[in-house]
Amino acid sequence: MSVVARSQLRWPAWLAYRPELSVETIVILASVFFAAFANNAFWRAASAAGAFAAGHGVWVAACVFVAVVAITSLLLGLLLNRWTVKPLLTVLLLVTAGAAHFMSQYGIYLDTGMIRNVLQSDGKESAELFTAGLILPLLLYGVLPAALLWRVRLKPRPLGRALLVRLGLLVASLALAGLALMGSYQDISALLRNHKEMRHLVTPANYLVSLTRVALDDSASRVRGRAPIGTDARVAAARTASPKPRLLVLVVGETVRAQNWGLNGYARQTTPELARIAPVNFPDVTACGSSTEVSVPCMFSPYGRANYDKDRIQGSESLLNVLEYAGIQTLWRDNQTGCKNVCKGLAFESFEHASDPKFCGPDGCFDEVMLSGLRERVGAKPGDAVVVLHQLGNHGPAYFRRYPDRLRRYTPTCDTNELGKCDREQIVNAYDNAVMATDEFLARTIRYLAQDNTRDTALIYVSDHGESLGENGLYLHGVPYAIAPKTQTKVPMVMWFSPGFAASRGLDLQCLRTESAKPASHDNLFHSVLGLMQVETSVYQKPMDLFASCVHAKG
Repeated sequence: MSVVARSQLRWPAWLAYRPELSVETIVILASVFFAAFANNAFWRAASAAGAFAAGHGVWVAACVFVAVVAITSLLLGLLLNRWTVKPLLTVLLLVTAGAAHFMSQYGIYLDTGMIRNVLQSDGKESAELFTAGLILPLLLYGVLPAALLWRVRLKPRPLGRALLVRLGLLVASLALAGLALMGSYQDISALLRNHKEMRHLVTPANYLVSLTRVALDDSASRVRGRAPIGTDARVAAARTASPKPRLLVLVVGETVRAQNWGLNGYARQTTPELARIAPVNFPDVTACGSSTEVSVPCMFSPYGRANYDKDRIQGSESLLNVLEYAGIQTLWRDNQTGCKNVCKGLAFESFEHASDPKFCGPDGCFDEVMLSGLRERVGAKPGDAVVVLHQLGNHGPAYFRRYPDRLRRYTPTCDTNELGKCDREQIVNAYDNAVMATDEFLARTIRYLAQDNTRDTALIYVSDHGESLGENGLYLHGVPYAIAPKTQTKVPMVMWFSPGFAASRGLDLQCLRTESAKPASHDNLFHSVLGLMQVETSVYQKPMDLFASCVHAKG
């Protein structure tokens, strides 16, 4: 018989083969697969930390590998059973393949903050991450093993025996993890003690544990509700004598880092419009977090990073509530994915899906869209007002979509979502062009406010966090704060005041320019806004008010 004829006979038999395996065997095989093929970021980070560099490095690596397999088996053993093993493990294979790809490509850590960011991303943001580069990893490490999984026949067992075998798997996994960790305790404990963040790289344990924590936190938050703060707030009596109401526009930037801010002395003039206006610039400002999910609630809270307590911050009302208690109207205008509960129950407008042809296109809207109808919206109510404009700004990885063609000043640019296909120069060029779009938006907003003859106007701009552009293999943001580089935690901040606002508030701008050279942070924002708007309340702390030392008269 010819070779061709024999192969034609064998192929149907091979295709029909369906192995019979127990759920526990599948759990062990899946755990080995995940440890070997879904943890490149972890193995690379552990190696870079020197964990495997000693003479017994191979032994340390073997112990860590066994521990990862055992811990994964323990988790999967708790999740999977005869009825869920195929559908749930299929989902885990696909999600883990995607998670491993993003961790390797961008250097991200799947802690609770990053999981919250993922869950709160809209379809447009998510679509920017689903690129052609994701197809091969999904096929190799997700679709292919899932297809093999569905070929397996599950070995039947009586219920009593199945429970005993499952208990045996869980006990054995726990014991094996302990033995593996003890096998090289000194090296592994030093690694985990000095690099605690590495636990957020062990996949799929990282996102399973973080997802569980997020679910528990959200459930507890719904039960607790939000604690009121500053209910005693009132506008100082001296304020009522001023002839014009005040309008403060607070622009919350997105992903602009201080290192690329022209006003801070960056080699490129990425803020030419603001340079002509000459606002008060703060060159040394530290963000409360390395992600929007952390920074935005934190900067609007009286508690801040200095005494950071996530539950307390997310479980309390915000600066906007205090302003409302004082009788100052607030409005949140959003070109992002929401206010992260900062404006919950208060006036909110989303421009994420606006259709203004002047500012919007298939990829979304430029931030200028948030100025549309602003004067009329604020003017509908008398008295002082604080408006928040939440930018899309420099949101990555599609920096090339964040600026119009006329601002494509630095070339060549990275014109794809897949940053791995671009060199660092192209990425930085696209990012800097997007910074110039923020510069133009802020200048336009200032001119808009300067033309308002009905109110004394002011603007404060601060970015929520910075961005990594390939330094040390890191991209985007969201690295755990304890190890986040300054590129992710140092942000720009500028302030502008109309002559009427400065005069009515008794604000010495030259004094403020001198004070601006001192270090500042997101922690100052809450108290500075209250001080600027002359709100008296027990939650206000004068030492945290950036304006306090520069107000020489009350009006």
